[in-house]
Amino acid sequence: LDEVRKKLIAEKAPNRGYDRKCRDIPPEEAKRRIAAGEPYVIRMKVPLQGECLFNDMLRGEVKKDWASIDDQVIMKADGFPTYHLAVVVDDHLMKISHIIRGEEWINSVPKHVLLYEDFGWEPPVYCHLPLLRNPDKSKLSKRKNPTSINYYRKAGYLPEALLNYLGMMGWHMPDGSEKFTIQQMIDNFKLEDISLGSPVFDRAKLRWLNGRYIREDNTVSELSQKLQSWAINPEYVSKVAAVVASRLETLSDWGYFTAMFFSDSVPVTEDLLAVKDMEKDQVLELLQVTLWKLEKLREWNNLAISAALKDVSEIFQLKLKALTAPLYGAICGSRVAPPLFDSMEVLGSDLCRTRISSAITVLGGISGKKLKKLEKKYKP
Repeated sequence: LDEVRKKLIAEKAPNRGYDRKCRDIPPEEAKRRIAAGEPYVIRMKVPLQGECLFNDMLRGEVKKDWASIDDQVIMKADGFPTYHLAVVVDDHLMKISHIIRGEEWINSVPKHVLLYEDFGWEPPVYCHLPLLRNPDKSKLSKRKNPTSINYYRKAGYLPEALLNYLGMMGWHMPDGSEKFTIQQMIDNFKLEDISLGSPVFDRAKLRWLNGRYIREDNTVSELSQKLQSWAINPEYVSKVAAVVASRLETLSDWGYFTAMFFSDSVPVTEDLLAVKDMEKDQVLELLQVTLWKLEKLREWNNLAISAALKDVSEIFQLKLKALTAPLYGAICGSRVAPPLFDSMEVLGSDLCRTRISSAITVLGGISGKKLKKLEKKYKP
């Protein structure tokens, strides 16, 4: 099949998935070959001509040439259904009325529509939402923006502010107000009012909105309670104290050494990320591979972090001390800081990975082309 796909791509065929070699095998021959033990799959028999027409709540009538749709495998050789068959059957049996999902799935609709027709079922209403974008208009991804709820919780964003901001992604209140409650959104929201323009997830705008919630919706007493629930509580402070105690000479040193534990980011410069005898591009590679290693960790503790970073140091034939130098800068914002691995354990995976990603940006970032090369060379 790989060779077939390469040939179809080279020929610039509209359908580049399968050449339909077995499409017209007579049923009797197919049954005979199956009975003889020959491995097989079951594919959809997609029309060769004409157009698939379906309606989308936001786009109206959508047309797709059948010639561009391949004969999708719906039952694999191991007897298990593929996603396309499973999701249609599952949605029908669960009486799903609306399919609301990202626009990257719109090209799958013709296959699903055909399956609904083959089964004689009424298809659901389709609504494909525009994808969230980074401020540079690229697709939202964890490379450029934190995508974990845990990050926003740890960074001190209020749930009501985050929900409010997400509500503005492609939609707005009829009166144009930017701060509103969930109930106000429920009372005014209509799916068909969502804009197809690519909504931008801008953390600076989210911070501004979060600030409004903090200032406008909380008394001093309520704010104090929120701060305690967030991080200024005995449990978290004890964890931080255990890490920084060896660095303190006076109690007032607490502020200097602990600021990074109560911030969503730290100030980082290229000098803080420098590694002796390494060019900037090499440091970028080092940080990216470190990020990949940390993303793979199932447990987040001193020992697991230490083992992951030792692996990276061996890959780059560096002493561990040389590797930790830029990580102190990226994660702590200083070369003079509490023990790194202990600090990372307390900060948590999401904050640490986000800070390393930010450090990569400070050094100029890595292009998509370069990243693919690094993935082939290093990614575990």
